[in-house]
Amino acid sequence: MHTILGAGGVIAKELTNTLLQNGKEVKLVSRQPKAIGGRTDIAAADLTNYEQTKAAVAGSAVVYLCAGLSYDRKVWAASWPKIMRNTIDACKAANARLIFYDNVYMYGLVNGPMTEDTPYNPITKKGEIRARIATELMDEVKAGNLRASIARAADFYGPGADTTGMLNVLLISKFVKGKKGMWLGSDELPHSYSYTPDSGKAMYLLGQDPAADNQTWHMPTYNPALTGKEYAALIAQKTGAKPAYTKMNSFMLRLGGLFDGVVGELQEMLYQNTNPYVFDSTKFNRHFNFQPTSYEQGISETIAAAK
Repeated sequence: MHTILGAGGVIAKELTNTLLQNGKEVKLVSRQPKAIGGRTDIAAADLTNYEQTKAAVAGSAVVYLCAGLSYDRKVWAASWPKIMRNTIDACKAANARLIFYDNVYMYGLVNGPMTEDTPYNPITKKGEIRARIATELMDEVKAGNLRASIARAADFYGPGADTTGMLNVLLISKFVKGKKGMWLGSDELPHSYSYTPDSGKAMYLLGQDPAADNQTWHMPTYNPALTGKEYAALIAQKTGAKPAYTKMNSFMLRLGGLFDGVVGELQEMLYQNTNPYVFDSTKFNRHFNFQPTSYEQGISETIAAAK
């Protein structure tokens, strides 16, 4: 059984589709899970509750932690440590392999491409939380208590990511509707984006390869990364929209944060958009002979889905 914790998000949906396409037994776990056409099992669970998490994980061979929490550092601080601890202990009890879908916040400001060997140097509260839970997971691995890996992705975009994928939110959804877009920080710097269908396939491949356990993998991401101007021009060309957008700086985010909590939460992460943000997935690409989807193709498919 392949069990997905946090089954409602876009990455979990891409992973679910890939697992089902390959004939795997799938269990979807969330607070209010929905079965897919009688092809999946479901289990309702609050992942901050250990007994519920343990019951949901029981009988699993591979567990994928894809949970997404509201974009609030207080919520993260209260819930993520509990979720990670409960998931680790539940997987140990079930003797299940664990694959954790993670982000890059723990790296902090990086001078050069981000790789699996980039040290943790968080410079934000959210980054500190992500560093803590990733370290806790790999400490269990090092102690020989668990077989687990981290599947780490850059900011993502893709079909169906209209509320959580930054490229979707800032440009794609806006241009599809003929509206003016937005961009965070500088539009002259490269910024990598991971394509969600690629991440779903990559999570599946990690689940099929026990030799990939006990290490960190960067999810397949196309290089070279484009700049904000280049993304806007490409998306505008494919939607027929004008490549017009507002650049959001620190002051504007602080002001917007007075009225929208999510906008305010973006303020501490703005360093990712005022410095080059280059994500390297060479290790995964070589090991699995995987070719990441180009931005041209991925954006075309995302636009088609949005329409």
